[in-house]
Amino acid sequence: MPVILPVKGVHPKMGENCFIAPNATIVGDVVTGDDCSIWFNAVVRGDVNSIRLGNKVNVQDGAVIHCTYEKTKAIIGNNVSIGHNAIVHGCTVEDNVLIGMGAIVMDNAHIGSNTIIAAGAVVLENTKVEAGCIYAGVPAKKVKEISQELISGEINRIANNYLMYSGWFKEEEGK
Repeated sequence: MPVILPVKGVHPKMGENCFIAPNATIVGDVVTGDDCSIWFNAVVRGDVNSIRLGNKVNVQDGAVIHCTYEKTKAIIGNNVSIGHNAIVHGCTVEDNVLIGMGAIVMDNAHIGSNTIIAAGAVVLENTKVEAGCIYAGVPAKKVKEISQELISGEINRIANNYLMYSGWFKEEEGK
């Protein structure tokens, strides 16, 4: 069973049609939209500040979403994929974003829509990531503007795949 716990009387609230892996952890002031998935060993820790996930957000295996006490909240838009072992900390991520495997997004960063944060990239505190771009490296810098093909071929494809994958587990639960 997943660990879903209140903190200081505030319980996580999940939207419709969400999948929570059996060993995921979700605590405190966390609110998700519909069609979200929190995968194996992922941690969404709303104990020190609030975390908001839009619709069709997937938090992949080992990823962590957290905040800074009394300073930063985590706000994640719609159609966002947070890759395996990524850390998203006290920042804003707009709609249609792919955060690559092992990437780190620090406090008060703002990730514009239709953006890819490359695997292993580190988006430093207070960085404003331009919409419609790919950012890579340590620290993350703009590599290029993103094409419509990458938006549909990567960002949307991955988000849609994770919605499909979560359905596989829901089918098993119904058996």
